[in-house]
Amino acid sequence: MSAGTWESHHAITALMFRYAECVDGADFSGIAALFADGRITNEGVEGAIVGSDAVRKLYERTNRVHDDGTTRTRHVNSNVIVDIDEAAGRASARSSFVVFQQTPALPLQPIVSGRYRDTFARSGAEWQFECRHILVDHVGDVREHLTFDLSGFFDER
Repeated sequence: MSAGTWESHHAITALMFRYAECVDGADFSGIAALFADGRITNEGVEGAIVGSDAVRKLYERTNRVHDDGTTRTRHVNSNVIVDIDEAAGRASARSSFVVFQQTPALPLQPIVSGRYRDTFARSGAEWQFECRHILVDHVGDVREHLTFDLSGFFDER
């Protein structure tokens, strides 16, 4: 694969960064739109969340929305490497993430970090997520972010 065109690289990284912006803003419909024809998988979890309705419901069910209407998080995506096959209309990317959070009950701190392994497909002129595979490497205090107890889950991997 190659670096692809600047336009394709920009469109793909914009999708990656839009995901972070939507999670931080509790825009679960926005996340759903990013995966209208895609899926989300998680390392160590069987199955996939497929399509916009399932993705929206997952984020609504698992993410705490605070009084200001946001998740009170900041997803920072870094070390983005994108490989693009322009002729085939396919691409892959790998990146790292750190999620920071601050709430009235929690001082500013990193709460989770890991990696994304993404695939993309081009439909016409538009790039879209095919799959976002999430690998969680470190988990801190996520009680103000998630609606379920994640403690110990990733220790069993």
